Amino acid sequence: MTVQVSDSELALMKIIWAEGGKALYARIMEQLAAAGNRWQKNTVITLLSRLVDKGLLQTNKIGRRNEYTAVVTETDYQAAQTKDLLDKLYEGNAKGLISTLIQKEMLTPKDYEELKRFWEGSGDGHERDT
Repeated sequence: MTVQVSDSELALMKIIWAEGGKALYARIMEQLAAAGNRWQKNTVITLLSRLVDKGLLQTNKIGRRNEYTAVVTETDYQAAQTKDLLDKLYEGNAKGLISTLIQKEMLTPKDYEELKRFWEGSGDGHERDT
């Protein structure tokens, strides 16, 4: 079972991932403000502490400043969450998930073509340049 995070915690993780996996507290606050989010200092500190407690972040003191480092990559987190979703809703059946995406038009024809090229590619997960 994967670690569950709130939407607010995930917003902080996304900022840290976008910063290359490490961010000073001040930078996190800058990014929140740039996104129009006006969370109070104590709220952000509480959310960051929860992420540390959940094992998703580590904190390092740099002088008087806190730097937060992601313990898990965004890709690994997405994969774990996707597997959890697949297990919960589709009993592990990826075909069922893809069928839903297609039937409910959540997968565009362009998405389909890109996936088709991916599957027909080298099989190593990288698209080929043509």
